[in-house]
Amino acid sequence: MKNADAILNNPFLNKGTAFTQAERHALGLVGTLPAHVQTLAEQVTQAYAQFQSKSSHLEKRLYLMTLFNENRTLFFRLMADHVVEFMPIVYDPTVADSIEAYSHLFTDPQNAAFLSVDHPEDFEASLKNAAGGRDIRLVVVTDAEGILGMGDWGVNGVDIAVGKLMVYTAAAGIDPAQVLPVSIDAGTNNQKLRDDPLYLGNHHKRLAGDPYLDIIDQFVTAERKLFPESLLHWEDFGRANAQVILDKYQDQFATFNDDIQGTGMVVLAGILGALNISKEDIKDQKFVTFGAGTAGMGIANQILDELQRAGLSEAEARKHFYAVDKQGLLFTDTPDLTAAQKPFTRDCSEFANADDLTTLAAVVKTVHPTVLIGTSTQPGTFTEDIVKDMAAHTPRPIIFPLSNPTKLAEATAADLIKWTDGKALIATGIPADDVDYRGTTYHIGQGNNALMYPGLGFGLIAATAKVLNGETLSAACHALGGIVDTTQPGAAVLPPVSQLTEFSQKLAEIVAQSILDQQLNKEPIANAKQAVAAMKWVPEYRPID
Repeated sequence: MKNADAILNNPFLNKGTAFTQAERHALGLVGTLPAHVQTLAEQVTQAYAQFQSKSSHLEKRLYLMTLFNENRTLFFRLMADHVVEFMPIVYDPTVADSIEAYSHLFTDPQNAAFLSVDHPEDFEASLKNAAGGRDIRLVVVTDAEGILGMGDWGVNGVDIAVGKLMVYTAAAGIDPAQVLPVSIDAGTNNQKLRDDPLYLGNHHKRLAGDPYLDIIDQFVTAERKLFPESLLHWEDFGRANAQVILDKYQDQFATFNDDIQGTGMVVLAGILGALNISKEDIKDQKFVTFGAGTAGMGIANQILDELQRAGLSEAEARKHFYAVDKQGLLFTDTPDLTAAQKPFTRDCSEFANADDLTTLAAVVKTVHPTVLIGTSTQPGTFTEDIVKDMAAHTPRPIIFPLSNPTKLAEATAADLIKWTDGKALIATGIPADDVDYRGTTYHIGQGNNALMYPGLGFGLIAATAKVLNGETLSAACHALGGIVDTTQPGAAVLPPVSQLTEFSQKLAEIVAQSILDQQLNKEPIANAKQAVAAMKWVPEYRPID
């Protein structure tokens, strides 16, 4: 007989008022719950009414997180019924408010592992304790140095890892008992946090350089020892470390950086969707990426790979890119280039006006891009003049203002439609309403990584992938971009979040098939579709042993 408190306080086992009378007797729960036995459907109705009673998005998120802490099955059953409504609450953009207030509102560790760089000798024990004997198949780890639009938030950023894992389960169906969020507390360079006596992380500057990378190696060693079958997902690492870490480990085991690869994949899928609409060839496009950080360079790398798969040499493909950061166009002699930026620089000798290319407007005017991608977190920088200049030189400009939250967006979808007379093909970083313009309703795709990483990750896990390579990444991008209905006037370049569960399932099957086709599966699997179906978790109550 299990201890009553142990069951009611275990979110993976707890059914609350849905425990039957027989279960209450068998598990020692008699008298610990009100007499009426509810169905899961009744609990969902009750919980949704409580959710609706909250007045702000942050209050709604706090309520949902409390439910998540108490009863995973009920939480995910509720989210399955309201995925479009809940996505911006449990993740972006409301998660930003939660991160800022995390230390002040802390009530529960949410089964996360907190690893302090001051005590690497405890890494293995910390991971083991947080896992609690569960069969971990997916780890999302963050050090929260480079949260998009926010920067360095130290241990508060664990909410990002928790939120990502929620989406993995809600969208693709990974068992929430098989996931583990991990916070690597390397310190923080956010002085506001270090000065806050209630901040829950290490109150010292961030560890950096080789000592930091040694810590990452110790984490990876412990993680692989304990969870050798897991997919390791990196999230919101700083621009100086993210690419370095991915490059070191990506050929050793199944691992994935969402900021580099996930963002790049969703953007590439959106571009492929846009090109399906415009009937143009990716080899004929010129790409300006505005914001040359982790996300911007990840996008460039994913497009570069696709151009090479389309038949261009690497040297030819690189000529299609123009990376713009706060200094302007990045040249080979630009100071302080990151490892990710260096391969995408241009030579000053290519431009008669190289000294003038210090602004986005000057670059657009000079190179006439067909694709403009914003990850700058600089609001309003895709101005009317810049957009009209671009539209004057290409019939269907592809414009993706991806920075979020809303206050950081480079432009609004409504303005882009208006300024290009309905010609722009748009994806935004935050949810955007349809735009009615001159008799046509334009549906706006959201360049949300949640369109990609749940299906991708689930497919890799189901197929027992040894590694994730460019072949599989490309297959997933084409699958997502191919969902676009090109026959509809005003069609979106990406599918809507409302179809998240359906296309995440399809993506998982395509990813698993790619792994099997390349013989990169660790375990024998006869059928990719069956492997995905067999692993899918459904939020319903099960018997407790």
